[in-house]
Amino acid sequence: MRQHHPELEIEYFFTDTGKELPEVYEYLGRLEGFLGQPIRRLNPDRDFDFWLKQYNDFLPSPQTRWCTRQLKLRPFEHWLRPMLAEGATIYSYVAIRSDEEYREGYASKHDRLIVKLPFKQAGVDKAGVLDILEGAGLGLPKYYSWRSRSGCTFCFFQQKIEWVRLKEQHPEAFEEAKTYEKDAVEHGSPFTWSQGESLEELERPQRVAQIRADHEQRIARLRSKVQANPLRADSEPIDIDDLYGKTKMCLACHK
Repeated sequence: MRQHHPELEIEYFFTDTGKELPEVYEYLGRLEGFLGQPIRRLNPDRDFDFWLKQYNDFLPSPQTRWCTRQLKLRPFEHWLRPMLAEGATIYSYVAIRSDEEYREGYASKHDRLIVKLPFKQAGVDKAGVLDILEGAGLGLPKYYSWRSRSGCTFCFFQQKIEWVRLKEQHPEAFEEAKTYEKDAVEHGSPFTWSQGESLEELERPQRVAQIRADHEQRIARLRSKVQANPLRADSEPIDIDDLYGKTKMCLACHK
């Protein structure tokens, strides 16, 4: 938008749960340098720990996504409410790609809040987004070297290999997630962060080796099916969703 529509007065925002990866904040700083303006942080008025207690220590999950509602959508709607009340018409641009048919944009509840999906409308797919980022001199965030999605540090949409890598890259965050999980289970929560097993079970050496082996097998199978593009050799990282199937994301999170 900055390069192609400089005439538009755009305010960029980031909904900050307070449980983001350090690499996310580093990339936000780089984006601010490129944009030449600050990115507004929309912080929830009550943090993750507050809402966890409100939900009886039940962890958020794909079935009960209270973190999206309370830490992402609520601050966004609270920020826009006075502007809409004053009669403003607001256009919200969401960067969902044309090849992410499994992702849905924010469903506006106000007739003067208009959601735009420019990448979908222009047919910009994953390769196109990578071209845009490289052309802008930004590249991908550093977490893409070990993770395929942003969002909260202990996002329950992570695949098991991403939990293994979180333990390697940010062991203190992994331990924090384990603490939340143990406390939730003790309070009767039916959910663990990773489906079918606790993080304590997942981090056992034998299990880690099994997860790594499965991941490598998936990569080998995918590479055997994909025809190499000589014009983009090794420039497009393998997408976790291509390996494990399409996963719905939080409405206000991104990849």
